[in-house]
Amino acid sequence: MSWVPCDEPAAAPVGGFDAIDVALEGKAKDLGGFEVRRLLPSVRRRMVGPFIFFDRMGPADFAPGRGIDVRPHPHIGLATVTYLFAGEILHRDSLGSVQPIRPGDVNWMTAGRGIAHSERTGPATRAAGGPLSGIQAWVALPRTEEECEPAFSHHAAEALPFVEGEGWRLRLIAGSWEGVHSPVTTAWDTLYLDAALDPGARLLFPAEHEERAVYPVEGSIEIDGRPTPPDSLLVLRPGQAVTIASRTASRLMLLGGAAMDGPRHIWWNFVSSSPERIEQAKQDWRTQRFAPVPGDTEFIPLPEG
Repeated sequence: MSWVPCDEPAAAPVGGFDAIDVALEGKAKDLGGFEVRRLLPSVRRRMVGPFIFFDRMGPADFAPGRGIDVRPHPHIGLATVTYLFAGEILHRDSLGSVQPIRPGDVNWMTAGRGIAHSERTGPATRAAGGPLSGIQAWVALPRTEEECEPAFSHHAAEALPFVEGEGWRLRLIAGSWEGVHSPVTTAWDTLYLDAALDPGARLLFPAEHEERAVYPVEGSIEIDGRPTPPDSLLVLRPGQAVTIASRTASRLMLLGGAAMDGPRHIWWNFVSSSPERIEQAKQDWRTQRFAPVPGDTEFIPLPEG
């Protein structure tokens, strides 16, 4: 999912927090009854591992007959990762994929050399109305895979493994945890988890991944004994295991992975290690050289500038 223009979020250092490098506060935007909060990219931190874009979608509660309509738009050089807490989104793409995504599922769309897709509220869901809440992230592809063939994969909630401990439960979206592996294939060292913590629970976040962050979706937490700011992506210092303690019932996203193989340029929906490649993608979308989304005649025009 993409919206224009892309406002860069503010970021604030967390004074006195040994474990936290920076807290990215994000900036809320109302898109006609649907709020999003963009946490990556930011001026202070462009990426966390391969994660180059991180949007908190909602929560929203649509009246009957209302929903979202993100018209077909293009991507290159990345994979989009859609994960919902509530509601449903209907994904369509230029490969011919038609896939509703529901809470706990993951849609992983690899753009590679180029793909177009739309994200809408399906007819039955729109007629009934109801909630929508989740995360959309983008992960950059390694340089050797930036021009790979586009692909789409869907993994239902029941296909994603759980890891449980004393007062906590993790759904493993991508990567591995305590020897348990997600079935989602990634092109780069990636960790992505949905964590639920009971009040008073403690979860150790190990230091094995080079770059890591914590995003509290709900509730109140401490990291290494210190309260954390709300509605912020908490980027951890490398090489240091931390203990996350829940002050209330909490839900968190844990994310990270290896640092990418060099910087990335990002413009609108395009990510690449080459600014020239982004210019080519602009021209390709402007002249409609991307494959269309079957059955969808609308599209989002290339932004000005």
